[in-house]
Amino acid sequence: MVRPSSSRLLPFSAGLVLAIALTGCSVFRAEGGTTPAPSTSTGPAGKPVSLVQKVGADGPARTLEVDPAGRWQCKDCAGDGVDSTGQLNPEQTQRLQRMLADPALAKETDEARQYKQGCIDALTSSLLIPPGLTITTQDCPGEPKPAVAYQVLLLLTQATPAEDKS
Repeated sequence: MVRPSSSRLLPFSAGLVLAIALTGCSVFRAEGGTTPAPSTSTGPAGKPVSLVQKVGADGPARTLEVDPAGRWQCKDCAGDGVDSTGQLNPEQTQRLQRMLADPALAKETDEARQYKQGCIDALTSSLLIPPGLTITTQDCPGEPKPAVAYQVLLLLTQATPAEDKS
């Protein structure tokens, strides 16, 4: 049986993801506006990425933003209310930038896959990659994971406190 609130989950989640994406983009623009980011071996123009995770319709949203130089900022990252910042190591930063530049990501977007959330009360992870790529996965039994996006998700959750510890 579907709970009445589940019909509101998709529009609410989409609105949350859009709001966080717009906020994240403005943070990256503000940080990079006057001070250039340190160069990495991935080239002059890397990509930022945001990760938004939420358990169920009522759980708090955890957000992680990583700039092209590997600096990250996390809000309620481990689900414990603590915000933190840090830096990916150079190998992690290079690997992340290679994955973000992979053309296969365009085939893994929610739009390309015609993604629809299938589980209630599951961990939902959304990667937001400018300019406008959104790739969502849920920890549901049997749900296929997009190959490149899932590797980005693993890197971000293993290299930062971006995993639920509750």
